[in-house]
Formats: sequence, structure tokens, C-alpha cells
Amino acid sequence: MIISVASGKGGTGKTTIAVNLALSLGDVQFLDCDVEEPNAHIFLKPCFTDKSTIFVPVPEIDESKCTYCGKCREVCAYNAVAVLGATGAGGGSVLVFPHLCHGCGACSIFCPEKAIKETGREIGVVESGIKDGMEFVHGRLNVGEAMSPPLIRKVKERADSARTVIIDAPPGTSCPVITAVEGSDFCLLVTEPTPFGLNDLVLAAGMLRELKIPFAVAVNRDGIGDGKVDDYCAGEKIPVLMRIPFSKEIAGAYSRGETAVSLFPELAGQFRDLFSRIKSLSGGS
Repeated sequence: MIISVASGKGGTGKTTIAVNLALSLGDVQFLDCDVEEPNAHIFLKPCFTDKSTIFVPVPEIDESKCTYCGKCREVCAYNAVAVLGATGAGGGSVLVFPHLCHGCGACSIFCPEKAIKETGREIGVVESGIKDGMEFVHGRLNVGEAMSPPLIRKVKERADSARTVIIDAPPGTSCPVITAVEGSDFCLLVTEPTPFGLNDLVLAAGMLRELKIPFAVAVNRDGIGDGKVDDYCAGEKIPVLMRIPFSKEIAGAYSRGETAVSLFPELAGQFRDLFSRIKSLSGGS
């Protein structure tokens, strides 16, 4: 079973809940797909045993064969290729913008002169390790890289279908989040009872409905803000599976790289109950 933990905005406590759920269950696989700012390892403290450099294919133009027909530019959906010069005429030039390239390969496939080959461009690393029987995998995107989905997909390739997999997704509702949560059996949306929390919860819920992924809500910092998140969930018939009260002690533990279940062991039972409710809602076993 694959459970993704997401949020419409950053700072809601998404990683807190993902980490403490994993620790409460024990024998799981944890994938930190927030590759632009991975931080679950700070709390889980795995012993890393493997590191792989990840590359994406980008086009390289052999201008001795190129006729500057513009076909590569036409088929590139991401404007990563520009052809300068009269169409079909000599004396032109082709510019490739590697940071815009998604590595789809369309330009090389459709080039009539076979003037394009693909070369690898490093975008980051995937690291894996073990902590007390828990398998841990995360990605680290190189500074300055514009696109994280290719690296997120590489992290997800390590998912073990024979185990319970917990995915810590990036914040927001854009392409990186969609890449992280797609294929999940269930998604837990973490929010806070504030106007900002509600606004982004609505966006995240809409995203998951489009993806047809069953989901529910966990409310972090319960007791602050107002009751509009509860009103929205009730009106939309979205189950609220867990509430974590606002606690300076938990916030302090987080700032020290400690976990809530280490500070309050009784919370482990609540996280195991959360897992049972998720399985019930998703039909998982």
C-alpha cells in the first residue's frame, strides 16, 4: 500500500505527520519526494548505504547534418529548442536550453535528418539507507535546477510494492506534487485551521479529485485559527482522520530534530489508529 502525505502549502506539518506515522508503524519504506528541500532524514536519521547520481537526457545537435527545418522546435512542448535561420535553409543555428528540457526525446525521434542525439545532464542524487528496519530513500535536487519531477520519479522507482510505502510529497499543488502523489492508494492532506490553511486545502482537494486518488485530512496545530476547515470538510464530506493539538513542546522537539512520538509515546497509538482508518477508507489490507 502506498500512502502519500501532502499539503496545499508549506509549513503545515506534513513531514512531521509522515515521519511520526512511519516511526509508529516501524517496518515501512519511507520515500522523501520533497527533493528541493528534503528534511525527513533529519528526524529519521538513517544510515545511508547507497548514492546514485541522476541524469536526464538532453538533445545535442549535429549541425553538420542539420538542415534547420525547425521540426525539433515544433515538437518541443517546453520551448527548450530554438531554430534560428530560414526554415529549410543553410546557415542557421540551433539553440538548446537544457534547463527547460524535460527529456521526452521527441526532438530526436522526429528529426528527419537524424541530427540529434541525447546526452546526460546531472540533476541531483538519490540516496538510500536503513533505520531500525525502515528503508529510507530521498532525492536531493542540484541547486539551480528548475525541474524536480524527473528526480522525484527516480525516487519513486525505488518503491517496494511488497511493503507499506509512505511518501512525503512536496508542498503545493503543482507538477512536483502531482508527480509525487500519482499512483498512491491513498493521500493524507495535512492542513492547519487557518484561512491560509483552508485556501490551500481546497486547492489540494481539487487536485486529488482530478487525479481520482482517495484522500482524507489531518489537522495539525488544532486549537488555533477558526472552525472553517472543519466546516469545509463537513460540507465536502471529507473525513478528518487525526488532530494534533497546538503544542509548544512538539514545536520545540521539531526544531531540535526530534520526533513527536519520542516526546509523547502515547501518540504512536494514535498514528497506528490513523493507519487503520486509512486502510479502511482505501480498501487496503
